[in-house]
Amino acid sequence: MSVIVEGAVPEIQPPHDTGGREPASNVAQGAWILYEWANQTYFSLITIFLFPPFFTQVLADNPIQGQAYWGYVQATAGISIALMSPLLGAMADAAGPRKPWIVFSTLFCAAGCFGLWFAVPGQPLLPVALALVVAAIGMELTIIFANAMLPTIASDRRIGLLSGIGIGVGQLAAIVALILVLLFLQLPGEVSAPFIPDEPLFGLSKEAHETDRIVGPISGLWFVVFMLPLLLLVPDQATRGLNRRQAAREGLFRLWQTLKSVKHFRNVGIYLAARMLFYDGMTAIFVFGGILAASLFGWGAMEMAVYGIWVTLFAAFGAFVGGWVDLRIGSKKTLIRSLVGVIVTFLILLSFDRDRIFYVIEIPVAADAGAFTTLPQQLFLLTVGLFGMMVGPVIASSRTMMARIAPREMMTEFFGLFALVGKATAWIAPLLIGIVTEATQNQRYGLMVVVPLILVGLIGLVFVKEERASAVVH
Repeated sequence: MSVIVEGAVPEIQPPHDTGGREPASNVAQGAWILYEWANQTYFSLITIFLFPPFFTQVLADNPIQGQAYWGYVQATAGISIALMSPLLGAMADAAGPRKPWIVFSTLFCAAGCFGLWFAVPGQPLLPVALALVVAAIGMELTIIFANAMLPTIASDRRIGLLSGIGIGVGQLAAIVALILVLLFLQLPGEVSAPFIPDEPLFGLSKEAHETDRIVGPISGLWFVVFMLPLLLLVPDQATRGLNRRQAAREGLFRLWQTLKSVKHFRNVGIYLAARMLFYDGMTAIFVFGGILAASLFGWGAMEMAVYGIWVTLFAAFGAFVGGWVDLRIGSKKTLIRSLVGVIVTFLILLSFDRDRIFYVIEIPVAADAGAFTTLPQQLFLLTVGLFGMMVGPVIASSRTMMARIAPREMMTEFFGLFALVGKATAWIAPLLIGIVTEATQNQRYGLMVVVPLILVGLIGLVFVKEERASAVVH
């Protein structure tokens, strides 16, 4: 019979009782951080900035169809991840080592990324959609397994710092990758400058959209190369001697037991529910905030790229600072303070218009005013930078909080549930925004629905105890 005990880990269980030393070396912890550098290029190039416009405006018959298909692709990937991640996490916990799973999921993601090279205009969209789904599933599974390694290589005191540094390093990687692609693939032939080549590198053709399609292989190669330090230098869990069939059988049993016993992990359950709400709301601001900015100020692709780099840079800085703050005051306090900052800066962002600031102050703006030259645009950029600084700690500390309170012996399993909760409900905020925007015909009113989501999540977080849950078998 399994008895679930919440609170401090019993003396017989702590794997980090190492006489004050870290469970793994600084080199190993640094190699784990590089996994964040490896994965963020996929997000910056494929899911946020470069490939979505190519998919919706070039590959699809029209932008409306393209946006709908992009939504279907993301929904399919999300549902697949929600169904697969808890089971595979339980299987990994049952088998012991995480690296074999990471190798498979990394190569799976890379295969999907390389498949995007064949996204030729005029060809059917189904193979492209399949490649996107494969890449997304591989990436999310890699994140689950790699995140579950963190508590085994770092002390409870240090995981917040490493998580924050990792998120910050990942944001910097996103900036570096985006700048390199823009400078050497997108801007040549469009902008004349000493540091920009006259033609795209590698002889790629813009007319054949090779400069757009190459971001898939670039992301896949980047991911594989920078995952190598984790695979080579980070110590793994010892094997339990189970083959795949035995691991699957035990994994299914453990998953069923976990789902049945979730009610016993009350503290973890409250946290997962709270995180689901505030994270969905915050993510929606990221996605729809750029749409609002482009609509308000008439920004094109180049301005939106600058906008993305600007926000990411501040998010990286916020993650670095947030990791240090998490180390000093803990994950819960860091999350609460950062989420308050997210709400405040978001409400300020909604106060800007082309010729208005802070809701009521009118600002004269010339009809031909350039990008980033008017006071409303400049204050918008300043505020969205502050918003990014608040987002960085939320991303880092939400993961750290899970690593602090989940049972050690079920860590991968609970990170699977962590991903399941996030992916299973990621459609809620966008759906609400769409419904309210259509009903009110007002973008700001539509975006306002995220405030109650974040607030309810923040209130739920107040009731979470920052202490380890433990599953003890008698």
